[in-house]
Amino acid sequence: QMQLVESGGGLVEAGGSLRLSCVASKSIYSTYCMGWFRQAPGKEREEVAYIKSDGDPTYAESVKGRFTISRGSAKNTVFLQMDSLKPEDTAMYYCAAAHDYAFYLLREQPEIGFWGQGTQVTVSA
Repeated sequence: QMQLVESGGGLVEAGGSLRLSCVASKSIYSTYCMGWFRQAPGKEREEVAYIKSDGDPTYAESVKGRFTISRGSAKNTVFLQMDSLKPEDTAMYYCAAAHDYAFYLLREQPEIGFWGQGTQVTVSA
């Protein structure tokens, strides 16, 4: 069973930056997509950004131009550089991995992929 471990969360003032990291416990399949979801208290989990095995990134409209997703050379790591943070970015951030063609289904069918335990990001006003 593959495990995903996130790190890099914390408390930052509005306008600040954080860099999240996620490492998979073993090699990711060459056709797997990795990405990030977030969930704020009282809200549904939402997709933030993901990057396919070919390096093609996709972002939620709310984070475009502020967040950058990338994968490590070993392919079993994914990073999320978060700049110009806003209080509304406050949430638990989860790393996820699934086949390239199934990642978009993860929010509705979380059992088809792998998930980390989450890392808290708090942005103060």
